[in-house]
Amino acid sequence: MLSGKCHCGAIRYEMSDETVHQALCHCSDCCRHAGAPVVAWAMLPADKVKIDGAPQVYASSAHGRRLFCGTCGTALFYTNETLLPGMIDVQVGTLDEPERLPPKAEIQTAERINWMTPIGDLPQFERFPGQG
Repeated sequence: MLSGKCHCGAIRYEMSDETVHQALCHCSDCCRHAGAPVVAWAMLPADKVKIDGAPQVYASSAHGRRLFCGTCGTALFYTNETLLPGMIDVQVGTLDEPERLPPKAEIQTAERINWMTPIGDLPQFERFPGQG
């Protein structure tokens, strides 16, 4: 099991360490919401994450929902029941031990900021794996 929290500690969570994927996302939507040039995510079934506290929900697109702490603003989770039913993405940087979930790929590289360079030998996907 892994644990994590928002910056102020109002929202805490526990999750399985058995993820579906771990990736660095370069899409402008993720980067703008996090205020970062890239965002590390770990995806797993939503029922494998126990959230203590009440995250605020922001509809960032027609189907995408971003969950964050309403007190300190920390971005925590992403869901999309249309594209990824039953799954949740967790921002790896909010884990107590983020080093336990290193990225295994870079996704949405078509939107990568031009001064960002590929990370090591990670596979690169212009969009999501299997979509180009």
